[in-house]
Amino acid sequence: MQTKYIFVTGGVTSSLGKGIIAASLAKLLQARGYSVTIQKLDPYINVDPGTLNPYEHGECYVTEDGAETDLDLGHYERFLNVPTSQANNVTTGKIYQHVINQERQGAYLGKTVQVVPHITDEIKRRIKLLGETGEYEIVITEIGGTVGDIESLPYIEAVRQLHWELKDEDCLVIHLTLLPYLSSTKELKTKPTQHSVKLLLESGLQADILVCRTEHSISKEQKRKLALFCNVTPDAVIEALDVPTIYDVPLMMLKEKLDKITLSRLKLSAKTEPELDSWKQFLTRHKNPKNELQIGLVGKYVELPDAYKSIIEAFIHAGAAIECRVRVQYIHSELISEQNVAKKLGELDGVLVAPGFGDRGIEGKITAIKYVRENNIPFFGICLGMQMAVIEFARNILGWKDAHSTEMNPETKHAVIDMMADQKNITAKGGTMRLGSYTCEVSKDSRAYKAYEKTKITERHRHRYEFNNKFQKDFEKNGLSITGINPETKLAEIVEIKSHPYFVAVQFHPEYKSTVLNPHPLFVRFLKAALTKSLGK
Repeated sequence: MQTKYIFVTGGVTSSLGKGIIAASLAKLLQARGYSVTIQKLDPYINVDPGTLNPYEHGECYVTEDGAETDLDLGHYERFLNVPTSQANNVTTGKIYQHVINQERQGAYLGKTVQVVPHITDEIKRRIKLLGETGEYEIVITEIGGTVGDIESLPYIEAVRQLHWELKDEDCLVIHLTLLPYLSSTKELKTKPTQHSVKLLLESGLQADILVCRTEHSISKEQKRKLALFCNVTPDAVIEALDVPTIYDVPLMMLKEKLDKITLSRLKLSAKTEPELDSWKQFLTRHKNPKNELQIGLVGKYVELPDAYKSIIEAFIHAGAAIECRVRVQYIHSELISEQNVAKKLGELDGVLVAPGFGDRGIEGKITAIKYVRENNIPFFGICLGMQMAVIEFARNILGWKDAHSTEMNPETKHAVIDMMADQKNITAKGGTMRLGSYTCEVSKDSRAYKAYEKTKITERHRHRYEFNNKFQKDFEKNGLSITGINPETKLAEIVEIKSHPYFVAVQFHPEYKSTVLNPHPLFVRFLKAALTKSLGK
């Protein structure tokens, strides 16, 4: 069949949840028997979010094939349980970089290179790339930003052209807007949505379906008013009430029949009734926990929880698996010292030391790890968290007081964490780290093996620095075991202290592979250890 294309645009205000609506619709269409994927078009000029500070854009999400992407791709994978790739995230930076490279190579035969047609043609090519693989029957494309933004105009124009090129039943536009509630008059206002749709029309695009974010139910009269003035049918006005969790949204959209109206507009039949029992069971466990855990997340970007989005969601998935509510306590590593560490961490059931870059807050992370190691608090380190665990052990067990990473101290005599050899001559920062999926061989006598229940695993990476194998024997002789190794490079992937109740740290990012239906085993084992501690108090 001809691939069907759905475009999700946003109006009135940003941060309405286009990614969650796109992922929820994809989940429902998938449940009805269709192969679906989602891509994100980001209007910023950065080639990817890999060089962006997390305070600017939240977490940088990494795909199996090593793309540094927008955090919405994490939602796509968590909802669909299907991996994304390089093709699922397109930025203005990538578009312009490609067009300029083509121009330099003489590909345009002397033509004047312009936004229309050259930029818009490249956007269309990228949009259709996933559809042309033959893997997907439906491609949902989320357009970042808000209608009316200067940055988004080329994307809207490209979609307009695609809409013209394709048959009506092969292309659909969903517009997500906000219906503000005025408490003084106690009414929802439709005018901002009308203006937003009008703005979209001025760019040549007619919304087929309206999804309206709202705090209060929309009456039949208001739906009819919206339909009349926005030129859609009343059944195409979808209510998107605020819900307790993002994982409620697919069920809410099912109730609102978003999937049915979508299939109807695309002239597709439902192959099957949606089977969402596993999803509902997850929600039941999530909302009705038998226990509660206090888990500390020690990081340097804790003012913006989106910087650790995949970790937080992985806790939700793993918590539901063992029927526990996970209360995450955000602890700024810069504010941890020897004097206050006991007060900050002493009552916690477990501590995760988070990924990051640079030397800010490093000593706080090391102090936190020393405390949890000495006080038998379950510990989980990820990426930089593993590196800090190695440094802490070197300083306080091996007695190498100057032990450090060459990222923070290039002059240290005990460079227990060092830059990979193939990274030392790289000067460009973007897309040059060790990225994407790599194999790891797990020791059978390890906690990691108990979690995975297999000796060969694959996990995603995003880093430049590694455990220095030069010191491996010193660590293992004194109790820090290397229990996971990359079979090709022989580099350490997992370290554990087996005499500790639970002390596991990994160089990779397990949070990227946790989904609603497949919670990550390392997060599950960590929470089980924290629960054992909690119940033993």
